[in-house]
Amino acid sequence: MSDTVLQAHSTPATAHTDPKFVEAFGQVIEMLREVVQTKSAQPFVIAGSGTLGWDQTAANLVEAGENVLVLSNGYFGEGLADCMETYGAAVTRLRADAGNRQTLDEISQALQTKKYKIVTVSQVDTSTGVLGDVKGVAELVKKVSPETLVVVDGVCATAAERLYFDAWGVDVVITASQKALGCPPGISVVVVSQKALGVLASRKTPVPAYYVNWNRWLPIMKSYEERAVKYFATPCVQTIFALNTSLREMLSNGGMESVFAAHERTSARVKAAVASWGLKTVAVSPEVSATAMTAVWLPESIQAADLLPKLKARGVVAAGGILAGQAHRYFRLGHMGITATQDNGYVDTMLKAAAEALEECGHAISPSSGRATPPRL
Repeated sequence: MSDTVLQAHSTPATAHTDPKFVEAFGQVIEMLREVVQTKSAQPFVIAGSGTLGWDQTAANLVEAGENVLVLSNGYFGEGLADCMETYGAAVTRLRADAGNRQTLDEISQALQTKKYKIVTVSQVDTSTGVLGDVKGVAELVKKVSPETLVVVDGVCATAAERLYFDAWGVDVVITASQKALGCPPGISVVVVSQKALGVLASRKTPVPAYYVNWNRWLPIMKSYEERAVKYFATPCVQTIFALNTSLREMLSNGGMESVFAAHERTSARVKAAVASWGLKTVAVSPEVSATAMTAVWLPESIQAADLLPKLKARGVVAAGGILAGQAHRYFRLGHMGITATQDNGYVDTMLKAAAEALEECGHAISPSSGRATPPRL
């Protein structure tokens, strides 16, 4: 997070009725549309984690017994499926092998077996670093099952991976403040198409939730966008100030095309470094690799518990694996937000520390690659 974002987050106690906050909240709603590239979709900005977006989507768009197709590429695809089932959905899980994603042929076959209310795709499953084919899935759904809603879990993708909400025909994007949006955690962001809001309006049964009921939140979002106060539940005032600052900084320097390109350049540097260390990514090919993060298989002789403390000692916080039965075999590096878009040396520090930590664990790195970071692209 930038210093200005942290400063915005540390403002004095401010009422949600304060004109400064009302203006900041209205701007956030408007800027989020630009981030996901939509003119007409409705952002919901609610206090909570990214996981709360799963609950919002399931509670508002699924009625008991309706079919949902979950494209699961790892831990978070499975979690989203569990959430859908909690709200009564009949879930079909189309799983991919670790490090891979489903083919469009496989998805097409699944879509033709029954009528699905929703198909979900994790744009980046943080557990594997696999990039979902959002564009391909949306185009396929439009062709094969146009009534089906396309729901994108973008918690680890939004503002890093390319996404064009209107042009691709997406219906819901679920995300959160703490990753590429560059803000402290605490805000659940869900952007919903007018088509999906129409599905909500035509429900046969009441929304089985109170706090995440969009019928209660929609007047709040519309009111703040019109710069007027309306109350349902207290917003996270300081975090919304911080998100406002982060979004303004992100969009003021070339817009989203510049943001996407910067993430792609940074990702290429990280992947090149991984290859120079003689290691492989969990994602099986460049086509299915995220640009926001990289998951890396460790040598057989090293476990994540060996490596992570050595990285931390060098000032770098990385994550171990979370795939069941394989968590010890790999580690994960994030390179999103200002880490990717600004020339602040964070990536250099991360790659140098990772190379040194691997060597300390006994992994030999070729002298020709050494500890030098790959050049900026």
